[in-house]
Amino acid sequence: MISVRALSMRLARGGREVTVLADVYLEVPPGQFLAIAGPSGSGKSTLLGLIAGLDQPSAGRIEVAGVDVTALDEDGLARFRRDHVGYVFQSFHLLPTLTAQENVAVPLELAGEADAAPRAAALLAEVGLADRAHHYPVQLSGGEQQRVAVARAMARRPALLLADEPTGNLDSATGKQIIELLVGLNRRLGSTLVLVTHDAALAAHADRVITLRDGRIVSDE
Repeated sequence: MISVRALSMRLARGGREVTVLADVYLEVPPGQFLAIAGPSGSGKSTLLGLIAGLDQPSAGRIEVAGVDVTALDEDGLARFRRDHVGYVFQSFHLLPTLTAQENVAVPLELAGEADAAPRAAALLAEVGLADRAHHYPVQLSGGEQQRVAVARAMARRPALLLADEPTGNLDSATGKQIIELLVGLNRRLGSTLVLVTHDAALAAHADRVITLRDGRIVSDE
């Protein structure tokens, strides 16, 4: 599903060049739940963003589902993300002027699907929010907002689900519920799940854990 070869990322910070990722190699088979762990600043979120095609690496190559992501232009990357990737952010990234159902419907509508509204309602029911469909994000708790975000990410049943610290803004009990939800959807849909976390207890739910330190993979278990 994912093949990362000789990946490096360098950024200019404070007038000097900083290496965020250095010569990373990674293979992730279809259907695997992979956790990317490591301390703050180790390159976890950068690696996830590169896999999603949100940024371009300084060097190296990334293939996802047979697509060379690093060779795509902006239009190609937008289509790739629309058709293959679901992304869950730490801070939810819901549109504040849309209801929960309308937020979930957005990717369906962008893909031109005619039944976006009923599909969105069904997805909210799947994540236990059928009775909150017409509430706006400000009317929802953090856990409920993240459930909406998960439903939105899974709306088009993507082959790859990426989650960047999805429990970082939640208390431990709510965070555990979100992880169980992600894992359950992953197993049911047969998708590949890559989760960034600094929490060893959350990483323990994964099939495999890689640990980054100073931009390099230091363990793979």
